[in-house]
Amino acid sequence: MRKLILSAAALAVSAGMAMAQDVVRLGTEGAYPPWNFINDDGQVDGFERELGDEVCKRAELTCEWVTNDWDSIIPNLVSGNYDVIIAGMSITAERDEVIDFTQNYTPPDPSAYLAMSADVDLDNAVVAAQTGTIQAAFVAEKGWTLVEFSTPEETIAAVRNGEADAVLADKSYLAPVAAEEADLMLLEREELIGGGIGIGVRESDGELKATLDAAIQSMKDDGSLNTLISKWEVASTF
Repeated sequence: MRKLILSAAALAVSAGMAMAQDVVRLGTEGAYPPWNFINDDGQVDGFERELGDEVCKRAELTCEWVTNDWDSIIPNLVSGNYDVIIAGMSITAERDEVIDFTQNYTPPDPSAYLAMSADVDLDNAVVAAQTGTIQAAFVAEKGWTLVEFSTPEETIAAVRNGEADAVLADKSYLAPVAAEEADLMLLEREELIGGGIGIGVRESDGELKATLDAAIQSMKDDGSLNTLISKWEVASTF
């Protein structure tokens, strides 16, 4: 993706033009660590909490966090229940027909398979994925047997209880699970799908998109975005 190189002055001008409303509501799932999750204090936490807070600070926006189930996260953005999606959402052509995206704030994260055996034959396996994800679309396009679930936790439970032979999801989500549970393992095969992760906005909110783009670019330019990616181990750095 072509990068927009914006000076600090341009960023300030863009922020000043940003929004008519007083508060920008950031919609996330709150159920996909380390990207986003609810901590012991009941607050949104994780990589995207830190990223979103920093983007809002640089853009001089007052922001608040809203949680929403994944399977309705795009419809509820479009209907105005919040103003952006920042929820580990990969940029795809299909989604871009409904909403707009900022530039990506992480490169594409490899998708990995989690299973209870290393010799799973994916061509003849039942593969679990979360509904509405790039992984579910990938499995369907391959013509494999796909079972979909509303939450990422349910996809892993399906492997544990024998409903599925493997689950396909972001490696950054599955790797800690495999490290903690001796009966689950990552397969050697990985997939590189999607165009990286971006912030989703309504197609009518061009000024907000430009403001967020400028803040993300400023974090790329000064290296702070790579520092945050490395801290949370969500993807490779830029």
